[in-house]
Amino acid sequence: MLKAVILIGGPQKGTRFRPLSFEVPKPLFPVAGVPILQHHIEACAKVPNMKEILLIGFYQPNEELTRFMCNTQQELKISIRYLQEYSALGTGGGIYHFRDQIVSGSPEAFFVLNADVCSAFPLTEMLSFQKEHGEPNSFVILGTTSLNHCFTLRSRLLMFFIQVLHYVEKPSTFVSDIINCGVYLFTPDIFQHIGTVFQKNQQDMLLEEPTNGWHRAEAIRLEQDIFTALAGQGKLYVYKTLSFWSQIKSAGSAIYASRLYLNQYHTTHPERLASNKEGGPKISGNVYIHPTANIDPTATLGPNVSIGTGVTIGAGVRVRESIILHGATLQDHCCVLNSVVGWDSTIGKWARVEGTPSDPNPNDPYAKIDSETLFRDGKLTPSITILGCNVTIPSEVIILNSIVLPHKDLNRGFKNQIIL
Repeated sequence: MLKAVILIGGPQKGTRFRPLSFEVPKPLFPVAGVPILQHHIEACAKVPNMKEILLIGFYQPNEELTRFMCNTQQELKISIRYLQEYSALGTGGGIYHFRDQIVSGSPEAFFVLNADVCSAFPLTEMLSFQKEHGEPNSFVILGTTSLNHCFTLRSRLLMFFIQVLHYVEKPSTFVSDIINCGVYLFTPDIFQHIGTVFQKNQQDMLLEEPTNGWHRAEAIRLEQDIFTALAGQGKLYVYKTLSFWSQIKSAGSAIYASRLYLNQYHTTHPERLASNKEGGPKISGNVYIHPTANIDPTATLGPNVSIGTGVTIGAGVRVRESIILHGATLQDHCCVLNSVVGWDSTIGKWARVEGTPSDPNPNDPYAKIDSETLFRDGKLTPSITILGCNVTIPSEVIILNSIVLPHKDLNRGFKNQIIL
């Protein structure tokens, strides 16, 4: 049997995803019409002999997370449990802390997936790869090729054929064009290696004044603490995927991830893609529309648009490369480009809300995106435009490359600003 672990982090991370993470935990933010986390779970549920999916993080259990888990369990017919960390323990510390729950039932192997990535998740292929190329108790990292301008994206791997000989986390100079995708296949033997690091951490704590030593000993990172030690020992291998992969760190990367998942729906969920129908809006490219949305037939949507529950779109509206969230209203003849329109927000008639595309390369469907922070050198650097929850944009107002939060009367155009 197999299991899967999805590391969902917690509320004190995801700062680059603000203000979208103010209203909903980042793993539950909808991308291509469904929560980010659902893409991971659906991929895991398709793996033969998958018995259970464990979510590990330090979010407080809440109604929204519980409802999502219950609905997803019923839909996919697979067990899903949430294991709450008492504090942020790192990618290795979290699975080590809950190792008894992971090995319960004696799984032969288990996947570990970071929740802040989007991917085709070739999990079955990773299993076949491990059986064909690795030792019985070897471990597999999902890797992909980085573009030259994105050297700081994630960890770099130096490989000889498929075995990892050297592992460097976020190098300052070129090491390899292969990057770690944050998706792993482990056997239970991984806990011996994590345990060795934990014991070393405990010993180091004894030499210092004890201050919350248990927590400090348990805070373990797979990338820096485990992989660097395993490299060159014949235990660590890379399965290089040629399919899409990207991080979901910033709000801009959510739109890019939505594009990638919408394109994947042609093979995985064609029923989620809208099509041109008599009496319906004009659809250009890949578009997701929730069945509860009310859209005027003169509107034009796409490409790469996701329309959430209860959205109202008026006559002559144009939406492109955007995510429109629950309950939003787009009044007649407004235009929304490269933007995220927040929950229950309203865009007035003839208003224009536009951001700058954050694509790394629009001509490369698998290009990697670099997740920018909202601020650099004290200055706001948004690319896409983000409207927070319950924002109202009056008629004929122009908003460009801005982050707009509620409680402000907008009566003119804004560019490159945070509007509180």
